[in-house]
This record gives sequence, C-alpha cells and structure tokens, in this order.
Amino acid sequence: MYPVGLPQYTYPPRRHPWEIGLLVVVILFTVLLYVGAIFGIISFLADPEHVQLNIIILALAATPLTLFIGRGILYGQQRVNGVKMSPTQFPEGYAMVVEAAQRFGLHEIPDAYVVLGNGQINAFASGHGFRRFVVVYSDLFEIGGDARDPEALAFIIGHEVGHIAAGHASYWRQFAQTAMNFVPFLGTSLSRSMEYTADNHGYSMRPTGIQGAIGVMAAGKYLLKRVEFDTLANRATLETGFFVWLVNMLSSHPVHTWRAAALRNRQQAGSLFFRPKLLPPTPIPPVPPVLPPAPPPIPHGYMPLQQGYTYDNPPPRY
Repeated sequence: MYPVGLPQYTYPPRRHPWEIGLLVVVILFTVLLYVGAIFGIISFLADPEHVQLNIIILALAATPLTLFIGRGILYGQQRVNGVKMSPTQFPEGYAMVVEAAQRFGLHEIPDAYVVLGNGQINAFASGHGFRRFVVVYSDLFEIGGDARDPEALAFIIGHEVGHIAAGHASYWRQFAQTAMNFVPFLGTSLSRSMEYTADNHGYSMRPTGIQGAIGVMAAGKYLLKRVEFDTLANRATLETGFFVWLVNMLSSHPVHTWRAAALRNRQQAGSLFFRPKLLPPTPIPPVPPVLPPAPPPIPHGYMPLQQGYTYDNPPPRY
C-alpha cells in the first residue's frame, strides 16, 4: 500500500542560492536585536521609569519562551483536532509522506494530519522539540479520502516535507529568524527563498504535479484543471510595473506567476526581486538517480531489532 525502504536521491534538491546569504543577514540583525535587549535590560535595572520601552525589551527577551510555547500549542492542536494520516486513514497521502521523508533522507517519518479546510487550500510544516509534522487541509482531498489531484498532492506534500528536510521547521532556525518581522523586505525575501527551496523538493519528488499544484493554489479545488499553466507562467514576464514589484516584495510566498515560471524553467533559480526572463518551457526531466535501497526506517521509540523480534512483535519498551 505504501513504500517501504525507498532509497534517498543521490543528489539532494537544490537550495535557493539566496537563502543562506539572506539567512546570515537576518541572523546578524537578530543578534543586534538581542544585544540591544541586553543593554536595555541593564538600563531598565538602572532606570525603570521608561515603561513603554521596557515592555518592548522584555517582550523581546521573552521571545525564546513564547516561540517554544507557540510551537507546542500548534503541535498539540493537530494532535487533538486533526485526523492523523496512517496506512488506514488517508493512505494515499500517508504513502506520499513516507516516500518524501525517505527520498529526502529524513531519519524519521514526520507525523501528518488532515484538518478541516472550510474551503481553504493550504498545507504547512512545523515542529516541536525533536518532532516534525505536516498539516494538509481537507479540501485537497475528495469525499471518500482520495486525493483530489494525486500528482498535485504529491508535489505539495513533497514541498512541505522539503521544508523539514531543509531545516526550516527547526526551533533554533526560527528563533534565529526573529528579526524577519522587523526589517522591511528582508524577512519576506528570506521567506520566498525558503519557499523556492521547498518547491525544488516538491519538484524532485513529483515533477508532473506542478501544473495541478499551481492550478489549485491559483484557482481553487474545483477549477484547478482549467488553469493553463504555460499561460500563467508567461505572464510573469508580461505583468510589469512598480506595484507588481511591490506586491512580490511584500509577499512571504512567491507570487503565482513567478512561481509557475520558476517551476517551468529549471535552468535557473526562482526570481526573488525582479521579474523572470522569458524562456521556453523545459521538458520535465526524469526522476533523479537514486542510491541503492536503504533499510526501512525504525518506528519511533524502538531500538534496532534484536534477534527473534519483528516489528509486529517488537521488544518491550523501557
């Protein structure tokens, strides 16, 4: 029903070339923020009269704890309200999560949940502690639990697991990005580069899913097959002007036209700041070469199997 022990790709999906550079700049701003907060706390102890400034400083100092609590609450919400994917619940989606995790070299299969979408199309990845999880909104599935567009769903799940594989769901990564929300354009540019990196993971897992994925994001679950992918991608070079540029710069995700152009043109990285150049469509390449088959992952909480035990009859847990 679902893949077991799939080999990982010989060459991992490409990280967007701007991601690490932008991350370093954001980390430097975060360090400056916290150095300023430390001096602010010292000045607060010396002169506690500046109430407004001190509240801001104390809120910044509490960010590590609030981030930890927020991630824990988000994970708890999925555990008590979401439907957990498994071989018996949403098996098609679960198979895709297993495939993506093993192809991208993760040591554990992330938890995956389906939550009520109420008409919204969305999916996201996050984590808490050492656990990682993926959440998919229910509108990506048909009545009965089958994928509305299996290829598009595989791309989207590959995209979200790609966030995990690229380290985007790490607590320390998110803490280091505290300054993202304080520097205009810098945080959104880093976010877009991370989305392009995740798109590269989704593409490497299911390149045939790009048209359906862009269609469902642009026009929704009912009209996704009516979207002409090449027409949308071509408009990336045709829609010009200051406000087109500004909308992209303020967006945390690549705008649809630029994103489609990046997924179609695999000769260069997705455009972050300026509209992409018009290039003819590139043929969809074959699935990347893979290493020899890897052993199946060890279920969470178990040590490697001892002689005489199986995963159906595991050793006792201590």
